Amino acid sequence: MTAENEREAPLLAVEREVGVLFRRGRARVAELSRRVHPQLEGTAYSMLGYIEQAGSVRVTDVGVHFAVGKATVSRQIRALEELGLVDREADPLDRRSALVSLTEDGRRRYLAARDARMARVRELMGSWSGDDVVRFAELLHRFNDVVGESAVH
Repeated sequence: MTAENEREAPLLAVEREVGVLFRRGRARVAELSRRVHPQLEGTAYSMLGYIEQAGSVRVTDVGVHFAVGKATVSRQIRALEELGLVDREADPLDRRSALVSLTEDGRRRYLAARDARMARVRELMGSWSGDDVVRFAELLHRFNDVVGESAVH
């Protein structure tokens, strides 16, 4: 194996494993979204998580966070509203903007799906040492930072 191939092999392995992670993640998010509501799209599940964490957030900020356009985020939020999972209200600081937050039913459904997801993560990583889990989280965070920075450029 040449020196170049030796340097390239780990990068190819990272690219391959990230691809597997993304494919499995998309399938998992689709499954979790159906746990929240049978008509919920996979990307909307992630939006619910962001909204739950934020408490109340401007619709435009949801779009920025997920790097989607105004039309896409509006369609997703409207679908979440129609399913009774989020409420929308005028932003008191800027009447042209809208704030969204989870309804009680939306919060209950989202948290139940999240708890099931976390139980699965605990099961999958149960044999890992605490230090390994911390290090893995740090490396994933670092990787996501780099990916996020490259999307801006």
